[in-house]
Amino acid sequence: MKLTEVIRRPLITEKTTMARETAPVIVFEVAREATKIDVKRAVETLLGAKVESVRTGRNHGKFKRQGRFVGQRPDWKKAWVRLKAGEKVPEIFEGA
Repeated sequence: MKLTEVIRRPLITEKTTMARETAPVIVFEVAREATKIDVKRAVETLLGAKVESVRTGRNHGKFKRQGRFVGQRPDWKKAWVRLKAGEKVPEIFEGA
């Protein structure tokens, strides 16, 4: 899997913002097939930050209705990336 395909987008929520303020943690939506090693390599290569650990979790898509038609949103994967001590969170996340 290409490193540019591993990270889909950063997740900016109230919970992830509070986690980022207390510790050097970044949260991403990643490809469902991506492993922890893939996520670590992608963050270290693309963002230039040293990674201490990666935690991942699978989220199941919600069922949604449009009138009488029922559909399901796709399943997705979340990765919590903890940076090594002394590493700063990249600047692209500072204003978020």
